[in-house]
Formats: sequence, C-alpha cells, structure tokens
Amino acid sequence: MPVFAYRGLAANGRSVAGSIDADNARNARGKLRELGIFPTDLGEEAAEIRKRSLNDLMPTLGRRIPATELALLTRQLGTLLGAGVQLTEALAVLGDQAARPAVKKIFSQVREAVREGSSLADALAGHPEIFSDLYVGMVRAGETAGALEAVLDRLAEFSERQAEFVAKVRGALTYPLIMMCLAAGIMGFLVVYVVPQISTIFEQQHAALPTMTRLLIAVSNFLINYWIELVLLVVAIIAGIVAGLSSARGRRLYDKWLLRVPYIGPTVVRIICARFARTLATLLISGVQLLPALTAVRRVVTNGLLADAVDESRESIREGHGMGQTLARAGVFPPLLIEMIKVGERSGELERMLERVADNYEGEVETSLRQMTTIIEPVMTIMMGAVILFMMLAVLLPIMQLNQLVQ
Repeated sequence: MPVFAYRGLAANGRSVAGSIDADNARNARGKLRELGIFPTDLGEEAAEIRKRSLNDLMPTLGRRIPATELALLTRQLGTLLGAGVQLTEALAVLGDQAARPAVKKIFSQVREAVREGSSLADALAGHPEIFSDLYVGMVRAGETAGALEAVLDRLAEFSERQAEFVAKVRGALTYPLIMMCLAAGIMGFLVVYVVPQISTIFEQQHAALPTMTRLLIAVSNFLINYWIELVLLVVAIIAGIVAGLSSARGRRLYDKWLLRVPYIGPTVVRIICARFARTLATLLISGVQLLPALTAVRRVVTNGLLADAVDESRESIREGHGMGQTLARAGVFPPLLIEMIKVGERSGELERMLERVADNYEGEVETSLRQMTTIIEPVMTIMMGAVILFMMLAVLLPIMQLNQLVQ
C-alpha cells in the first residue's frame, strides 16, 4: 500500500506533518479528515516512488530490519505503552522517528491496521518478512493476558540476546574465513602471475629443473590454460550442492552428515539447543501455551533430525506424554537438555530449567568457538607457511643451479 506524506492543520489549529497509508490520494485525504486533520499538502513519498519498480520485482528488498534495530524498536514500544501512551500513538511515534523509509512504512501500515480494528498481533502478522511467528505469537499472548508492555520488554531482551549470540558466532568464524580468502588470493597471484615470468627465464636457459619447480610450473600452466573450465566446474558443483540441499532427501543427508562431523557436529547441536531452550523459555514465560510454543520454536531448529524430534514431542504432548521422554527417544538431543526438561516438567518450573540450560549451552558454544579459532589460527599459519616454503624452494633451487653453472 502506498505511503503518503502530508502537512495540515489539526482540530486545535496546530500544524502537523506525518505519513499515512492509503490506496490513493483520495482515500488518504478521507483518512486524515477522520482523524481531524485538514491536509494542506499531500503527496506520495519520493522514496516510495523510486522503490516501486524494484519492490515489484523483489517484494522484500529493503524491508528487512536488523535484529538489533528491531529489538530497540520493540523496547521503545514497550516503554511508550508503559508510560500510558495509546497504542496507535506509540506506533505513530516510532514511525515518525524512524530514519529508514522501510521502517517508517511498516509502522505506518501496522498503525493503520490497528486503527481499523485489528489487534497488534494480527497487524504484525501481515509483515512476515519482518515479524516472525515467534514474535507475533508472543505479542498475541501479551495482548490476551493484558501484559503487552511486559511481553514487549521480554521480547526485546530476547532479541538482543539472540543478536548478541549470533554476533559471537559470526565473530569467531570471521577471522578464519578472512585468512582463507587472503591466503587463496596470495597463492593465486603467485601461481598465475609470478611463476610464469620466472618459468620463462628458466626455459631460456634450457636448464634441467627440479621436480618441485616442474610441478609448480605445471600447476601454474594448468590454472592459466583451463581457468574457464575450472570456474564452470566450481559453479556446477555449487549449483549441484544447492539443488541437492533444496530437496528433502538431500537436506536430510546433509543434516545427518553434519551431526557426524567431529567437533563441528557437537557444536552445531549446542547452538541449536541453546536457541531452542532460550526461545521456548521466553514463549512460556510470556504466557504462550506449550503446544503453540513448540510450533513456533520449531522454526529455530534448523537441523531436520532435531526438528523431527520436536514435531514428535509435540504430538506426544498432545497425547498426554512428557516432552523430555519423547526427545530422549529421538536420540539426537544431548542428555543435559533431556534431564533438565524432565526435571522442569516434574517440578513445574520448565521455564527456569530451560533458561538455565540455554545459559549453559551458550557458554559452551562460546568456549567451543574460541577453542576452534585458537586451533585454526596456527594450523592455517603452518599450512600457509608450508605452501610458501614449497614455492620458495621451487623458485630458488633452479636459481641456485644456474649460479653454479655460471661459476
């Protein structure tokens, strides 16, 4: 729906300005008059016009909000509601103060939906690319329980912790990836540009080259002569992997393989368990019932084997069985999580047990990633040193032979 920027006069004679959603300019003027605003200037926002053609091709382009920004907006909304501000006015404040046009438009549309009689959860559900089922479910639970402000604060805290956790994971993996790309770039430059020039000198001398030098020159010639074929091969391999992962069978094989990889598999399980426990605990504390909570939390379980175990536990709970018992039968969740869930079910403190196990796994993941980075750094340094030593010897040995012949 287009967004119109307006200037006008309120009922008390004060000048006002803002934005409003409407199908066209006529409907926009009608909505403003219903609000007691007499528009003196009305026009579709320029940013909206510029993005119209791109948004038709890519509907979600520019509409995603970073997790940290969404957490801040959620906390601000909770603060405004806690201060006694009406929901529509609070949404208007968030929309007006937003610097990004996408954020302004989203909150304007949510405000209009609420003003027309929708609940906040239903209005947010109209933007699934921004507000997940988890987010909408918690807001709906807060509205039902009459504790929307508290739920928004809890949701903001949850989003901040999740964003911090993801940032730690990415930060731990950034350095090794940069080192790998840098090493590949340097080696490619040496093999493709430097080695051919040196090999020309050797060929002019008609000298017998060492095996290492001949191997290096052969690799260099192969990369130069067949780089197009190699690029096409890499593209074909990547396309094959993507196509395989897009199928149910291929994804299932990948999920099984990933869990069996030493060190990486257990780390992936800890990451998923941490997100599962933290998300489920937050939903339960916010007043969401266990079955709807498991339906929402299933989306954060990215491994198919673990997701199937969550689905089975939901069906088992519907039949009257315990969640811990069902997860234990799946054989993919670690014993600590199973035992903590069983203790929480018996004691009636499932939320607190889940929060404890989430804290534990988040700490273990941070430690594992730190250890992984500590191991990868020297290993990559040794590998780069070995490759550089090989190339130096491959270049220096024939040079030393030439010097001996000259003498």
